[in-house]
Amino acid sequence: MKRLNLQPRLLVLTLAAVFSPLLFAQANTYDNGLYMGLSIGESKSKLDNDHAAQSRMPAGFTSQVLNEDTRGNAYKAFVGIPFSENWALEAGYFDLGRFGFDASTAPAGTLSGIKEIRGLNVDLVATLPVTENWSFLGRVGAAYSETKGRFAGTVGSASTKERDTQYKYGFGTQYAFSPALSMRLEGERYHVSDTVGQRDNVDLVSVGLVYRFGGPMPQAKSQQTTYVPPVYSTPQPMAQAPVAAPAPAPAPAPAPVVAPAPAPKPLMQVKLQADSLFGFDQDALQSDGKRALDKLILELKDVNVQSIQVTGHTDRLGTQAYNAELSTRRAQSVRDYLVQTGGVSASLVTVAGAGSTQPETAFGECKGVVASQKLITCLRADRRVEVDVTGNQQAR
Repeated sequence: MKRLNLQPRLLVLTLAAVFSPLLFAQANTYDNGLYMGLSIGESKSKLDNDHAAQSRMPAGFTSQVLNEDTRGNAYKAFVGIPFSENWALEAGYFDLGRFGFDASTAPAGTLSGIKEIRGLNVDLVATLPVTENWSFLGRVGAAYSETKGRFAGTVGSASTKERDTQYKYGFGTQYAFSPALSMRLEGERYHVSDTVGQRDNVDLVSVGLVYRFGGPMPQAKSQQTTYVPPVYSTPQPMAQAPVAAPAPAPAPAPAPVVAPAPAPKPLMQVKLQADSLFGFDQDALQSDGKRALDKLILELKDVNVQSIQVTGHTDRLGTQAYNAELSTRRAQSVRDYLVQTGGVSASLVTVAGAGSTQPETAFGECKGVVASQKLITCLRADRRVEVDVTGNQQAR
């Protein structure tokens, strides 16, 4: 008999209603904190196939399950929003796969069954950092599942459908390749209703990728880019050669000693926040970053430029090799914009990537080793691009 339960849908809607105000409030604190993921794996069912087979028997028949297919191919897709450094809420869709059995009947006959389970879930996820990139995960939540069954054999055929909401839980581990990309390995248990009203378990072991769209805390546009107005230095005269005293003897005067010319100092220096120039973990210029560079290009109109040094910097999250490459690519993007849009001669602009070797934050100022939203925000000052211009101010 088909059982339609309205309470599961009501429970899922209630969970969404309870957490929605919290998520909306946190969205204003953690800008673009949304992440999404996809996992695939193998599921193992613990369904009561003997009971399912017997429930399909006509009066006077008995059944005996001969073969069971308890393993299936499964996947899940999910989105999550962190609302603290170690907690997040995830919602997703899951497909636990297909399971089946073959049974014999008495009097002589056959019966085969196939069951498919899929549904929606809402989980509370906790993260426990172990190292800078590695952490443990734990989750508990509710799963609204639909189990479809198809039965066929000499004793007849039938189709069934069961819907129910039960709790689920799981444990796993996560490794962050970068602040934006992580890999997960998880084991979960789903409590579901089978095709005949029995409540059983399906276990899932999966591996997946998680992509985070996270960025720093939102600020007004005027604060997104730290633009340091150019400070023009007064040219320092070269040291003059000392005047030799008259020699008492007809010997020639010693050669004058000339002090070495001081190294040229930047005529102007501009620090641009990388979070305003680029998207999170990206090297393509955004509209805010282009506007900041347009200001610099306007200042360069009054300068006889001799050279421009563009240096990219990152925070300490991620590997040194990755940070060095990312900072270089970001510096190259700034150089290309100055040359292609600003008309600066390409021969005058050089780039360098300092990675995380020259942080602006003080030691111990930003605590933590895992790329949490709180730590990413604290390290914002370290992610920057510095532009040093050497030249002479043109007379107005």
